[in-house]
Amino acid sequence: HVQLVESGGGSVQPGGSLRLSCSASGFTASRGCMGWFRQGSGQEREGVASISKDDVPTYASSVMGRFTIFKDTSKNTLDLQMDSLNPEDTAVYYCAAGVLTMCTAFAIPSFANRGQGTQVTVSS
Repeated sequence: HVQLVESGGGSVQPGGSLRLSCSASGFTASRGCMGWFRQGSGQEREGVASISKDDVPTYASSVMGRFTIFKDTSKNTLDLQMDSLNPEDTAVYYCAAGVLTMCTAFAIPSFANRGQGTQVTVSS
């Protein structure tokens, strides 16, 4: 049974930073594809970032250069460092995991294994 638990969401002003963390059980981070997707109010799910079992990251163009994905295989955790946040980043952020040959940010929302989500609000 795969369980993913996110933490670290909150409210921040534009230009600020937040770091999200995902703790995984029942899934080995070093053996699969993990990542983050988000869903804003009334919007479609958007893959934000992914990292493969070989530690190759990919990012959505909307967050490239601002977000960084980290994986700690010793702790089986997945982090997302978010810098230079803007109001368009406001959404519920979900951690997801699966086994996929092509591990890309675009594919992350399709994973059945996902957490409950954590709210990120960027507002002045």
